[in-house]
Amino acid sequence: MPKVKLDRIDRKILHDLQERGRMTNVELAERAGISAPPCLRRVRALEEAGVIKGYHADIDANTLGFGISVFAQVGLSNQSEADLKKFEDLVKGWPLVRECHLVSGEADYILKIVAEDWDAYQRFLTTHLTTAPNVSHIKSALGIRTAKYKPGVPVEIE
Repeated sequence: MPKVKLDRIDRKILHDLQERGRMTNVELAERAGISAPPCLRRVRALEEAGVIKGYHADIDANTLGFGISVFAQVGLSNQSEADLKKFEDLVKGWPLVRECHLVSGEADYILKIVAEDWDAYQRFLTTHLTTAPNVSHIKSALGIRTAKYKPGVPVEIE
C-alpha cells in the first residue's frame, strides 16, 4: 500500500484519535486548530483512504475472565501462498486468537492467544491448534506481565 501524504493537521487528528478515540468531533477540531465541518471531512477522508481502519474499545481481558495470554510460535509443513492463506482463514475462526502475524525465522506465525487459564489454553492447543492441517510444530510462551501496550503507530505532529 502506498504511503499517504499527510499534513500537520491530519497528523494531529490521527495522533489525538489514537490517544483518545472517544473525543467529540468538536473537541478534535479544536485540538487540531480547525472548525468542526472540515475536521469531520478530514476524518472521513482518512477513513476512506484506509489510514483509519476502525474504532474499538480497549477491554481489560482479566475483567472478562481471560487471565492469561500465550504467544504461540507456529511452524507449518508447507509455506506456499495457498497453504498460508488456508492457515490464516482457519485462525480467523478461532475467537481466542487475538493476533496472528506471519514472521520470518524459526516459526512461520506468532499467535497471541487469550484464555481463562492454562488448562483452557491447553484445551485450545490440543483441540484446535495441534490438529490444524499443515501445522508441524508449536512453541508456547506464557505472557507474565505486559510492561507496555501501545496500539497503533507513532504519529509525529511536527
